[in-house]
Amino acid sequence: MSSDPPGFELPLRLFMGFRVLIDELNAELARRGHTDLRPMYGFVMQAIGDGTTAVELGRTLGVSKQAAGKTVETLERLGYVERTVDPRDARSKLIRLTTRGVDALVTSARIFDDLRGKWADVLGEDRLRAMEQDLRKVTPANSFRLDMPGWFAEM
Repeated sequence: MSSDPPGFELPLRLFMGFRVLIDELNAELARRGHTDLRPMYGFVMQAIGDGTTAVELGRTLGVSKQAAGKTVETLERLGYVERTVDPRDARSKLIRLTTRGVDALVTSARIFDDLRGKWADVLGEDRLRAMEQDLRKVTPANSFRLDMPGWFAEM
């Protein structure tokens, strides 16, 4: 008998690690005044970046324009994004982050740094750095995909 864990455990452990980080991020964001943010909104605000249209946003997220638009409506109501006239096409609306949206992303980055530090305290900096390097070896270089919402919805 092999003492190796079953193959299916690897993706589940990776996903659980992701989930732990995202849950802790959102709990800390709530403590810092962003009580209305949900995990999905982080992907959306990252995809909006410096500005995008609903069509481009849907494409980046791997969801329909309508699904992207519905999430944008929610984020707009919560004060994280705004719609303005697209300077490239006056018939189109450009979705942009508000000051509150930028603050949420900047705060998130700081919290992720803190969470990484907590993992380093538990695992040791050398082991955490080795894990990060190993993950870089088995994942595409410089590919931070934001289409996970659409990928999960394909079920």
